[in-house]
Amino acid sequence: MGLLDDRVVLVSGGTQGVGAGVARAAAGEGATVAVSGRRREPGEKLVAELREAGTAALFVPADVADVGQAQASVAAVVTEFGRVDALVTAAGLTSRGTLVDTTPELFDAHIAVNLRGPFFLMQAAVRDMLSRGAPGSIVNVISSSELGGQPYLAPYVAAKAGLAGLTRNAAHAHRFDRIRINGLDIGWTDTEGEDATQRTFHAAQDDWRERAGARLPMGRLGRVEEVAAFVVFLLSDRSGVVTGSVIDWDQNVFGGLD
Repeated sequence: MGLLDDRVVLVSGGTQGVGAGVARAAAGEGATVAVSGRRREPGEKLVAELREAGTAALFVPADVADVGQAQASVAAVVTEFGRVDALVTAAGLTSRGTLVDTTPELFDAHIAVNLRGPFFLMQAAVRDMLSRGAPGSIVNVISSSELGGQPYLAPYVAAKAGLAGLTRNAAHAHRFDRIRINGLDIGWTDTEGEDATQRTFHAAQDDWRERAGARLPMGRLGRVEEVAAFVVFLLSDRSGVVTGSVIDWDQNVFGGLD
């Protein structure tokens, strides 16, 4: 018996990184899995991998910055599989900007991907759940940076902090509908996207992971499979009645002082 047997799970931003890890972990726990993303090739490759392993899977091309595409991705899953039982919003934008140099265009891009997209994905998924009178579970992949973050993440922090508040608001609104909504404030994690970010914005070299890990309490970055396992736990009945929680998934203790 898997933790997500007979569940239809949609993962936005599911073509790489944490999203792809969640898709694989959900499939391993018995779920039917749909992934959405902007890049068709890796999305279709992942779905082929899941199908070869025996999972019913679907790739939906979608850019969550476009509200119509975000909502259409949920509709496509309902058309294909009849319902959406669980949603993971893993799509994210991490481009840099400070309070001083962020342009309106960069700010709007972060809001579109990191806040507006999850809002309308949740709206569409919750509407499907309500129409069926069915329970459901949603996990928003947020960031530990929403608690303050670095100066060069100003628009990112603004959007992710908004998503943390939205997570609590939506969970409160739909608790009696038995729709559980939680968030994960993930810390520094080793993903393809993070590798590209470090090289693009911080001139990182090939040993950046080792150098970064040496400064962290556990001596390494977080791993995608670890985050994915925690997300699957939150999606599943194993996490019980928990809703409205934004959980720190990190090796640093926020608020702790040396």
